[in-house]
Amino acid sequence: MPSLGPLFERSVSAPPVPRGLPLVITLTGFTDAGSAVAQVIDHFRSDLEPIPLVVFDNDALLDYRARRPIVAFDQDHLTDYRPPRLELSLAHDALGQPFLLLAGYEPDFAWESFTRSILALTDEYDVATVTWVHAIPMPVPHTRPIGTTVSGTRAELTAAHSVWKPHTEVPATAGHLLEYRFAQAGAAVAGFVLLVPHYLGDTEYPAAALAALDSLTVATGLVFSGDDLREENREYLEKVGEQVSGSDELSRMVEGLEERYDAYMAGSTLATPMIHTGDLPSADELAAELERFLANRAPGEDDKRV
Repeated sequence: MPSLGPLFERSVSAPPVPRGLPLVITLTGFTDAGSAVAQVIDHFRSDLEPIPLVVFDNDALLDYRARRPIVAFDQDHLTDYRPPRLELSLAHDALGQPFLLLAGYEPDFAWESFTRSILALTDEYDVATVTWVHAIPMPVPHTRPIGTTVSGTRAELTAAHSVWKPHTEVPATAGHLLEYRFAQAGAAVAGFVLLVPHYLGDTEYPAAALAALDSLTVATGLVFSGDDLREENREYLEKVGEQVSGSDELSRMVEGLEERYDAYMAGSTLATPMIHTGDLPSADELAAELERFLANRAPGEDDKRV
């Protein structure tokens, strides 16, 4: 366990930050079905060019042995060292609207201290709303829109966009703790859980990232283009469609998921609960069925890690 010194450093070149901005939180960690959050972070960093305000200390928050940094080796010498990044930044959406972005890895250590730091920073910047997204695998079909479960203090978002409202206990993430503490403090906070088809959960599924961006738009009014993701998703779905149509087992599985999904969304009293595993192929069976698809993905399409 690392010793706890200062958890972050402020950027000396940070620009002035307008008061009352929305805060968007995207942290990779315990679960990221479809690599939804990882893709969103890549999109933000490449397309929006966020300006760091606060950089968090990896030595205080990161377990290097669990998430090892990347080094580049060129024949006989090292050319680069790329540790994970966790930063609070100022970003602008496609229309130039400013917002605060907390993006990067989920801390391995010091969750409470990290959370206190984030709450203090949001007080300092007089943040208007807090929105975070993450993704879990669910037995739903890829042929239907990705649903969300919405939690937090913004009842209007939960009423309008939460398709599944479970009573359950799950392993917590740092995002959950942030939401919980923000709610205790009376902040306007919303957490969107993307319900990603379980048989695509271990792939880099562009539709999951697009659903995350849509959820952020709904909650904040920010606008994100996502044109590259849309094109990637069209190509991705064509390949998945080919694999499903070539397998009777997968076709039956998708048809069964579609029936349950449609019945559930229609509110039928005869609907089988959305979470249903009794006659579905196991995760191992589904992985085997889709093995050729994953193996034949173009170079450079491997899952990205933040």
